[in-house]
Amino acid sequence: QGQLVESVGGSVQGGGSLRLSCAASGYTYSTKRMAWFRRAPGKEREGVAVLSWIDGLAQYADSVKGRFTISRDNAENTVHLQMNSLKPEDTAMYYCAIDVVGRTIWSRASFDYWGKGTQVTVSS
Repeated sequence: QGQLVESVGGSVQGGGSLRLSCAASGYTYSTKRMAWFRRAPGKEREGVAVLSWIDGLAQYADSVKGRFTISRDNAENTVHLQMNSLKPEDTAMYYCAIDVVGRTIWSRASFDYWGKGTQVTVSS
C-alpha cells in the first residue's frame, strides 16, 4: 500500500505565493495522473489541476488558470503546485490525488488514492 504525503501549506496575504508538493511513495510504476483538489469551507471538493504522467498534459480549473502551475519530478514521483497571485477565495484544504489506472475523466471518482490534505489560508 502506497501513500501520498503533502507538504505543509501555510498562510499568506493576498497576492502572495505558495508552493505545495506531494510525494507518492509505493506508486512509482503505476502513476498515470496526479492532481490537486481543494475543499473550501461549506463547499464541495473541486479539482484545481491535473497532470498526466503519460503525455505531460496539464489541465486547470478556470478559477486558477494563469495563476497556478502543476509540475512533476519524475525521479521522486512527486507533483508540485505553484500558486501565485493568491486570492482569499483560494483558501481551502488542498488534497493530492493519484490515478493508477489512466482514466480520462477529471473528477473525484476518477482518482484512486488521496493524501490527507494541507491547509492554505489567504488573507485579504
